[in-house]
Amino acid sequence: MMRRIVKAVFWLALAAVLLLTAFVAVQYHRAPSLEPYRPLTLPAADKAAPGPVQVRFGGVATLVFDDGETAWMTDGFFSRPGVLATAITRIGPDAQRIDDGLRRMGVTRLAAVVPVHSHYDHAMDSPVVAQRTGARLIGSASTMHIGRGLGLPASQLQQVESGEPVRLGRFTLRFIASRHSPTPYSDGHSVERIDSDLVPPQRATAWREGTVWSIHVAHDGGRTWLVQGSAGFVPGALAGLRAETVFLGTGTLGKKPEAYREQFWNETVKAVGARQVLPIHWDNFWRPLELPLQAMPLLLDDFEVVMQDLQARGLRDGVRIRMPPLFVPFTL
Repeated sequence: MMRRIVKAVFWLALAAVLLLTAFVAVQYHRAPSLEPYRPLTLPAADKAAPGPVQVRFGGVATLVFDDGETAWMTDGFFSRPGVLATAITRIGPDAQRIDDGLRRMGVTRLAAVVPVHSHYDHAMDSPVVAQRTGARLIGSASTMHIGRGLGLPASQLQQVESGEPVRLGRFTLRFIASRHSPTPYSDGHSVERIDSDLVPPQRATAWREGTVWSIHVAHDGGRTWLVQGSAGFVPGALAGLRAETVFLGTGTLGKKPEAYREQFWNETVKAVGARQVLPIHWDNFWRPLELPLQAMPLLLDDFEVVMQDLQARGLRDGVRIRMPPLFVPFTL
């Protein structure tokens, strides 16, 4: 009798594991369509009448700001190793993919590369981008360890602290400590730092988050922006700052409860009085950087929920929701 019970429990457990595995596999390969949001995509900038500041989007939280005199980039993540490689092997920068990403974005020289935090999907490639473009790598102590691990000289490393402004040509960047979106990978509260120089290849978990930044950007021409690279926040951290447009990191936001999404909107978009929001960090970064981008799989996020939520809040508060085009320069 006992043997039959044990055998039945074994087969039930095996069936449960197989069903769970099948569910995970199916959900990983399902992603919301981006077609409903194509009309929200900003047009490419008019080359005949360029604006004072143009921006380019390179997937995840990679952005290039360029006023014709000075160009600088957030993150510069182009390698995008696949999900299996990320989960079970050691990873590192892919030089060919980085060079191709820079070429497709039209980038040859940069004043700075600025990771929004130090996870691999933000900062792994940043030192290589700095090497290719002559840029300074600017960020937290953890980011400095990533730079030194890939051989960047001290002249190309600039550590910053929360509240510190950095001048890049006519741009002024102010770094404000924020939090990561709560996920199984990061609890959104504790700060996990990189304590020694990081030499790739390494496990993805070696790129610990370090300080998570909200980056306020002001230009002498009078324009202001906020780059919120992760869907986390520190209550009150952005009080007193103003930004016309927020580049809003939305990764995992579609799996958050309504109360969290409301507070996130209030502590980022409403806190700075923004009139326009462009979602970033919504694409599946385990796929190569190519058109068309695909939203994160439903296993991890729900971009349809994100967009419906942003559009409803935007309509309520008078904030335009727009989508950034990939690679090409656009104006705000």
